[in-house]
This record gives sequence, structure tokens and C-alpha cells, in this order.
Amino acid sequence: MSNLENPKNWRFTWEAQSHSPNLRLFLFDSQAKPSVQCRNLEVQLNLSHSHLLVSWLKEGEKEEVSLRVPVPRVLIDSEAPVSFRALDDHIEVKLVLLLPVDHPIVSSFDLMLDSSENGYNAPSLDAAKPLVMDTDLKSLSSMEGVHFYCRKCSTRLTKSPLRNFVEMPSIDWREVADNWFGGCCCSFGGISEKLVTRFANSYRCAKGVCLLNFTTILLFKDDLAAFKLYNGTHEYQPRPDFSSDSGLSEDMLSSQEGTNDLCEKLSSIHLKDNSVSTSALVTKEKASGNEFFSALPLSDFSETETSVRGCCVHTADHIQNHFDEGSQHSVPETCPVDQNTSQLLANQKLFLNGFLGNVFMAKSYNLSMDIDWMEFVCPNCLSLLGAYPFHNGAAPIDGGVRLFKCYVSTSLSAGGSGDLFRKYSLERMFTNQLVENAKDELSFRTLVRDFKTKSPLLQIVLLNPNSWCCSGYCLDTTSAAESILKLDLLPIIKVIFSDCHETSASQPRVHEDWITRNVADVVCMFARQVDELIQSLSSAKDILPPSYNFLQGLPLSSLQR
Repeated sequence: MSNLENPKNWRFTWEAQSHSPNLRLFLFDSQAKPSVQCRNLEVQLNLSHSHLLVSWLKEGEKEEVSLRVPVPRVLIDSEAPVSFRALDDHIEVKLVLLLPVDHPIVSSFDLMLDSSENGYNAPSLDAAKPLVMDTDLKSLSSMEGVHFYCRKCSTRLTKSPLRNFVEMPSIDWREVADNWFGGCCCSFGGISEKLVTRFANSYRCAKGVCLLNFTTILLFKDDLAAFKLYNGTHEYQPRPDFSSDSGLSEDMLSSQEGTNDLCEKLSSIHLKDNSVSTSALVTKEKASGNEFFSALPLSDFSETETSVRGCCVHTADHIQNHFDEGSQHSVPETCPVDQNTSQLLANQKLFLNGFLGNVFMAKSYNLSMDIDWMEFVCPNCLSLLGAYPFHNGAAPIDGGVRLFKCYVSTSLSAGGSGDLFRKYSLERMFTNQLVENAKDELSFRTLVRDFKTKSPLLQIVLLNPNSWCCSGYCLDTTSAAESILKLDLLPIIKVIFSDCHETSASQPRVHEDWITRNVADVVCMFARQVDELIQSLSSAKDILPPSYNFLQGLPLSSLQR
């Protein structure tokens, strides 16, 4: 059997675009030139067995070659003609869909299908479900106790089961407070700063409490079975005690229930001013694709802080009178909040300008020169698990270690049904953050820098955030129809990228000019994460024929969404 006849040498890739009622097939073999070698090309659609039969005559012979291509679960218009053509490096087939793959009706139809049906060997439906942090919070809270494990070697990371899970507050409080009250010179300018300071005082890493956001799990260091301090020389030392230089004491970091849910700890307030009435000062914002609900108390505002004589004095007086009358909703006495909110601990000042949580993919303008983010690795296999903030010998300076969801599991069998984080991968987490940043920054170009050296590692341009794809290898016609894989289209993004390792180190200005010229977003990640992403991008190029591997001189690839 020649290479041209061997179906295992022929790769297929199905691709669909959001809101487009078309499904396109790329069928190719690296050793074949279909435009010359595939004469009398024919394509037959067999919907009853969910496959496509592609056949042609070999060059110079009358012998027929046939390949069987599985068709993904989509709603195909059986009455529409099938169009196909043989090109230099691939065969292209187009099918017409009744509805686009992202139509709500199609999504509802997919949910009704049982993924455990006989012969169903497609990827887990978890891979097609969006990553939703609210689901994690509810699932973890419903369990009697949760241990975290290294996904690579199954080493248990936590000393005892964790039962208290809280959504991490949003980090954009300065902007939110200014948007709520305004930054003018009248009454609410002081309230804005007071809110931001009170928020910083509300943030605590406490023993037994696990804070969650979209990408990370924040644990108190003493909840970890092993925590060792990285000293910058690839050696590890025992964890040092917190000193007074860090601005934190062990008692302060582990006091009471300081990080209980803000919506429970900081109770609602009633503001009344004529027609204005609300049960709580609650902001609802989108952060990293998730909705966060947070409330902050407005108690203890003095007249000098809330009432500068001007256009807003009337509303400020009403707020002040409300608190003077004695609101029954106040901050619990057990809450570890400095009542002199104009004074912040040293470590809180370091974090105040916006960097409290998402160290997985940090915006460059959120990083502080006073904080070094260090890798937290598995004590057994030394694989990357997360990060912690380092400053002047205090590590972590806030008592917390951030674990990345893509590197940990909630059961010994990583990826199994008992692992609540099985749907998370580095690729999916990066993709979701990339798309969210593109929406926030209105830029589809991103430069990824090294967290430690700040040197450029990866340039990436988002082309299409709403594509769908699946790929595999063909079967010959002797295979039983029942043995054909049933496929699901998975959501992907289409990108072009550039590995900055291949760029001369003497050309740093090239990257700076690219950022300025394209108003590109700049983020920071750890180098070994970016290396893993580059490997994924490079391998994903192979799911399309060579003529589709490059665009504008850069590699064209995709990442799972």
C-alpha cells in the first residue's frame, strides 16, 4: 500500500465559524498532491452512519482509493449539495448547516445528548463547556472537605481538608469607587479613597479559608503540607518565620474569619435621598469573565471626609445622618479591620494599586516594583503549581500562596470524575484571559513578558475568538461503520504568533515599537508556562494543511477556548 492509499496518512480537520451556516473539511497528506494525484474525485455524505466517503482514481490507473471521514455532531442540511475540490496540498469539502454551531438551539440539543451512549469516544463534554468560576465555588462548598493535589504526581498539597471557600474580591476597586462616586473635589471624592482603603483592610489570607478567582486558588501558607522558600539559586530553604519587617504577624494573618465572604461580613446599608433608595452599596463588575459581587461598609465617615461644602453636600449630610442615627448593619467586631482606615499595613500598600489575585496572567501596569513573584513548585516533582509574592525576605508577604487551577486537582486521580478542576488546562485558561483582555483593552495584539526578567517571550495576535474545530485521521472503507469515532466540534480561537526566543536579543526596540505602533496589551507570565503555550501553538499548526500554516509571514495556529 502506497502512502497515498494508506488512510492513516490522511489527516482531516473540520472547521466552522460562529454565526456561519457552513462546515468545512480539510483533508490532506503531507506526501500527496491532490490536484494531480486525485483524479475523478467524488464525495458522498452518509448521514445515517455520520461519515463522509471520499474516493478518487489513482494517477495513471483505474484502481479506486476510498477514505472514510467521521462527521461531527452538527445539524447538516441533507438537501443542500456537497461542494468539494482538489487543491495542491489538500482536498476541501463544504457542507451546509441548518443552523450555525453556536446557535442556542444547537447548544440545547447537545445538552440533551447522552455522552455515554454506546460507541461514543469523543472528548469529554467538559472540554466544550465554558469555564465558570461560580460552578467551582458551589461544587467545592458542597463537599465535606477538599484536599488539593499536584496534577502531575498526585502529591497531596494540603495538611487537612478545606471547607471554607470564598470568592476573591475584585482588584479594580479604585476605578470602581471613582466610577461610583466620582473623583471630583466635592463630597464623594473623600468617600472614594475611603472605600479603597477599607477594601485593602478587608483583604486577608486566613488559615482554613480558600479564596477563589477564575484562574487561581489562594491558600494560607500554613494550610500547605510543605512550603519552602525559593532563594533564587534553584535551591530551597525551610520557610522562615515572619519578621516585623514584613508588616504582618502570624496572629494577624490567621485571625478569626477575616476573609469570610464580603457580602456576609460587610453587611448592607440603606441610603435614602429623596427618590434614591438602595439596600446595599454593591458593585457588580466583570473581572476575568466572571461576575463579582462585593459590598463595602460606609460607616465611620466623618463630616470632614464626606462633607465638603459644595454641590453634593445634601446627599453627604443624609449619609452622615443615617450613620449618626445608628445603623444596625456594621462591621463585626471580630473582623480584623484597622479602624483607622487612613493607615495601611506595609504589605497592603504594596498591593493597593491593584494586584491582589490573578498572578496567572498579570497586566504589566498592575505589577509593583516592590514585589517579586516567585514560583511555587511541587515538593515532590518540582513542577510548577503557582506563585507567591516576595519582598524584603518576607515570603509570602500577605501569607498567601496562589495555586493555578490547571496544575492542581481535587482528587488523587487527576482528570477523573472526582476532580473538580479536570476541565482546566493552561491552554484554556490562557485563551479565556486573552479574549477577556482583548475586550477590556480593545486590543487584539498581546506581548507576553517573563515575570522575572521582563524580557519578551511571545507575541500573539487574536484573529477570530469564535471558531470551532475537531481533527483526526481517516479510516479505510473496510472498517466497520459502527467503529467510526463520533466527534464533537470544540470551541477554539484562531491566532498568529511569534516566538520571541527566535528574535535576536539585540533587538529589544523591535518589540517596543510593535507595542507602540499596534497599541498592544502587555502581560506577564512565568517562562515555563509560556514555553508550554508555544509548544501547543506549534503543534496546533499541524491540524491544517501547509498552505494554511502562515499568515502575513507569521505562523497561523489555534488554541482551545
